[in-house]
Amino acid sequence: MKSCFMLALLLLAPLAHAEIYKSIDPDGQITYSSVPTKGAKKMNLGIPPKPPVHARNNPTPHNFPKIDSATQKSRDQARNNILQNELTSEIELLGESRQQLTDSIANPEFYVNKDGKAMPDPARHADKIKSLQRRITLHEHNIEALQAELPKPR
Repeated sequence: MKSCFMLALLLLAPLAHAEIYKSIDPDGQITYSSVPTKGAKKMNLGIPPKPPVHARNNPTPHNFPKIDSATQKSRDQARNNILQNELTSEIELLGESRQQLTDSIANPEFYVNKDGKAMPDPARHADKIKSLQRRITLHEHNIEALQAELPKPR
């Protein structure tokens, strides 16, 4: 079985350009990984790494469509407007979600029992709080991603 795995590894190695590490645990179990771990040894498979491809080595074909700078600026501005609108929307949704969380914390969930009495429902309340916290985190991540895509003010 081990020899089949090694044969497959050696045959697939030219397709993958990751370094391969071999480790043996105290029980004698052999593990191969592309991530170095404590005690693992890097295997030399005798395959030279593929050199990186640089843009300057791949010139634009002569028949590649080109656009003028005014058209590109117009497209960039349209993209920025869309991103800015999305950012504004996410900021508003974040504010609404934070307000909902504040309101939910102040007003716990209740249920009506058989006697018609309102009783606290801590499990449902905790689920609602977690859901709102996840929503807030999602909006915060969306805002960060949109801000990273927008050009920095000069």
